[in-house]
Amino acid sequence: MDDIVKAALAKWPNVPHCHGWLGLDARGQWYMRDDRVQAAGPFARSKGSLLRHDKLIAFIQRNYAADEQGQWFFQNGPQRVYVELENTPWVWRLQPDGGVQAHDGEPVAVRSSLLDEEGRLYLDTDRGIGLVHTADMALAADAVEAGRWQPEAVRVDELPARYGFVRSPEAMKKAGH
Repeated sequence: MDDIVKAALAKWPNVPHCHGWLGLDARGQWYMRDDRVQAAGPFARSKGSLLRHDKLIAFIQRNYAADEQGQWFFQNGPQRVYVELENTPWVWRLQPDGGVQAHDGEPVAVRSSLLDEEGRLYLDTDRGIGLVHTADMALAADAVEAGRWQPEAVRVDELPARYGFVRSPEAMKKAGH
């Protein structure tokens, strides 16, 4: 977490949390969701405005974490901005040398792989569960064919409970949890 964020938290410890305003899609892209977009439906249907500012994206990614309930958030100074997830909290990018990176560019170590009913590939890593980016499926197929990964079957709706994450903190809040 950035030092300026830690300082803001110490100075203003009781700022209300924000829900519904930020989303992470299945390709590792961040979206800002204003009131109009939120009213149009959940994140998977109504994404909002794609963030393109590299420094803002880097700031979000440096200050991205999960709370004790598995809700992912961006700590924006003293305010916790909960993230709506299209699929998983991480999106993995495969590298030609066999390495795997998170959508924030940091390398991860793969523990296991999973394949859902729609053919999407997930990797369980030292940073948690994530979806393999669709553009990297040829590299993923190479890894499976080489025997580096042996995907286990999984249902996409089982992933949040199995790996302890919440896709929609906004829906959880509305349900009173």
